Amino acid sequence: MFNKTISIGVLWLAFVATAGAAINQTKGDFEDKFRQLDESLPTPNVYRNAAGEPGHKYWQQQVDYKIKATLDEEKRRITAKQTITYHNNSPDTLKYLWVQLDQNKFRDDSLSATTTTFGGIGNRGPATSAATSSTPAQLSLDALRRQQFVDDNVLGYDIKAVTDSSGNALHHMINGTNMRIDLAKHLKPGKKVVFKIDYAFNIVEEDAVSARSGYEHFPDDEREGGNDIFLLAQWFPRLHAYTDYEAWTNKEFIGRGEFTLEFGNYDVELTVPADHIVSSTGALQNPRDVLTSTQRKRLEEAENAERIVFIVTAEEALENEKEGSDKTKTWQFKAKNVRDFAWASSRKFMWDARGHHQEGSDQPLVMAMSFYPKEGGDLWKKYSTEAVIQTLEVYSRFSFDYPYPVAQSVNGPVGGMEYPMITFNGPRTELQDDGSRTYTQAEKRFLIGVVIHEIGHIYFPMIVNSDERQWTWMDEGLNSFLDGVAGREWDPTIPWGVEPRDITDYMKSSSQVPIMTQSDSVLHLGPNGYTKPAAALNILRETILGRERFDFAFKEYATRWKYKRPTPSDFFRTMEEASGVDLDWFWRGWFYSTDHVDISLDKISKLRLDTKDPDIDFARQRQEELDKPLSLTDERNKAEGKKLWIERFPDIKDFYDENDRFTVTNKERNKYHKFINQLKPWEKAAFERAVKEDKNYYVLDFSNKGGLVMPIILELTFADGSTENQYIPAEIWRRTPKAVSKMIITDKNKELVSVTVDPRWETADVDTSNNHYPRKIIESRIEAYKKKKSTKKVSRDIMQDIKTELNKDSGKDKKADE
Repeated sequence: MFNKTISIGVLWLAFVATAGAAINQTKGDFEDKFRQLDESLPTPNVYRNAAGEPGHKYWQQQVDYKIKATLDEEKRRITAKQTITYHNNSPDTLKYLWVQLDQNKFRDDSLSATTTTFGGIGNRGPATSAATSSTPAQLSLDALRRQQFVDDNVLGYDIKAVTDSSGNALHHMINGTNMRIDLAKHLKPGKKVVFKIDYAFNIVEEDAVSARSGYEHFPDDEREGGNDIFLLAQWFPRLHAYTDYEAWTNKEFIGRGEFTLEFGNYDVELTVPADHIVSSTGALQNPRDVLTSTQRKRLEEAENAERIVFIVTAEEALENEKEGSDKTKTWQFKAKNVRDFAWASSRKFMWDARGHHQEGSDQPLVMAMSFYPKEGGDLWKKYSTEAVIQTLEVYSRFSFDYPYPVAQSVNGPVGGMEYPMITFNGPRTELQDDGSRTYTQAEKRFLIGVVIHEIGHIYFPMIVNSDERQWTWMDEGLNSFLDGVAGREWDPTIPWGVEPRDITDYMKSSSQVPIMTQSDSVLHLGPNGYTKPAAALNILRETILGRERFDFAFKEYATRWKYKRPTPSDFFRTMEEASGVDLDWFWRGWFYSTDHVDISLDKISKLRLDTKDPDIDFARQRQEELDKPLSLTDERNKAEGKKLWIERFPDIKDFYDENDRFTVTNKERNKYHKFINQLKPWEKAAFERAVKEDKNYYVLDFSNKGGLVMPIILELTFADGSTENQYIPAEIWRRTPKAVSKMIITDKNKELVSVTVDPRWETADVDTSNNHYPRKIIESRIEAYKKKKSTKKVSRDIMQDIKTELNKDSGKDKKADE
């Protein structure tokens, strides 16, 4: 058996080597930047076809949930019971199911905690990266707080029971953030199984552990003991996705890689203190039980209002947060065809709303709503709900009408997170000495940007259901691209961070990894998962495909994969198939490599057509000689009064002293006539036309210093002050990817004086100093500084620099990376 295994292994290696040898370059150093990507992508099949569409046998599972949950405000604890109906739409028979237990990430024995290199549980990217830098790791107060919170609290799920529909216990095994449930009977294709989970968990303090949800405490509120805002997400055991391309997607949740989930229908009852206001995924089923008649009337008024209507006013919220209640209310929400469920609850919330109308849509009315405490103030009153509606308008234009009845923005401790129909967003006003509240320009920009970004996520990936655990860019990159489009339509002066020029520093850095890298392994998530793919799509739209072709293809992708689960190959293939453009070189360079764009214009040569007519060519050559600088020796001889020998003795002059070498004789003319007479009629006509037009011929030599092939965009400046733009497709590099030459022909009166490559910085060229010919003096800045004497001060400055750079990398979501 052992020898047979070795033999099979050797044969397999030989096969792989043979297959690889077929595409290996063994002669010379040619690299095919335009090699077709299909050899690297999964083979099309009945589930995902070669056009990037769902195949005729495409399937995905469905999981329906009925949940009854209670929020214990004083203990900050959730207790819940849920019934799950799992529909097996796959062609496979399942022996067990895998469930996500995301709250277990906060246990001190979790994979996240035990693999954190520095900073304790809930560690974000900055602490990890700082610890691996050249400076000593330093224990921060934030890290101490995180560890103390974990030490002082019992975290993670308390799974009380896992039973079948009849109450019989089901064997289950918990492995970190995953739980396997062994089915009493194998689940065959087309069948469903119903089971129940009873559970509870202590809610984490978001600020303490850098989570994606949790509670935030307000100790200074007038109510005794203060108040809390509860943001509840990743709060219930959820089924892992079972897919055609990976089977169970049960990779453990470490913190950065997010989620891939199944669509289903939810019926959720949330029991909370009676004075709480609840925002949730889904449509409220029992408004008469939980809202006053005034609140219900205001909601109805908001449906057709031109501006926001307050369902709970600022004054009402302020009064509400002063008291408290021993009673409870149960809010019931239902949501159809969603992949997750989240909610928020607090007595601090004011609540505003305005209806967004979609004519001709299956969902003609969407209620855009915002929930926020007094700390949100005028910032939230002015911008939150308006930003929600603006996002719906723009994203629907690029994809499909918003399909759900509500779209919500909730203020809480999370910088920015998204779930179906609801988002958590962090910016707030600042309390002034006089008790008033105001906000800075940065906070205004952050709120508008984060609301657009997170509401946009309801489209991608909450509806176009990509796998965030593996491919961060498929939701963050696509969404960052679109939030840049929406943002510019709001206010183009806000730096949205998705222009090609915004990614050049990262692209030339040694810490760059390919966009296709799995999310937990990415070194800098912000530029890799957000900015670089967004900039790439911006270039694809504005420079390579143009808006008409790009927008058609992108909308086709969105509508094809609405409520379905696309992979990168589906996106790549759809964009090519729908645009009619081969983009394999683009995907390979931008998404699979760490090459960067650096196209250098090295030289420009001016050529002139040799007419063969001596009367024309000799006159040109004579002028070229006259245009040359005078010999330094001749100039100084003349200045010293030296006479030429033939000037001293003129009798020795002959014909050649009176006529230079460019004097035309019959010999040259006869040779010219002989050449003309030998030409075929069509050759003679073309030649004579070229001579008559007397155009300028320029040869431009380019080198590709960054490795990433891109179109060459030129701005030509002429002696008369006019300019002209030329676009050379990327395919010019297909045979010589390291260097190319291009001839440009201009009219005789259009003398070229300078050329600029990528004049509008639209290709993410990392070095613009070599983009000009003739070369230009490049302006930069130098900074005055005083040499630091203290070694400790230097270390602190370096750590601050690291934190600053990593904060730049954090992306708009400001999520807890790990």
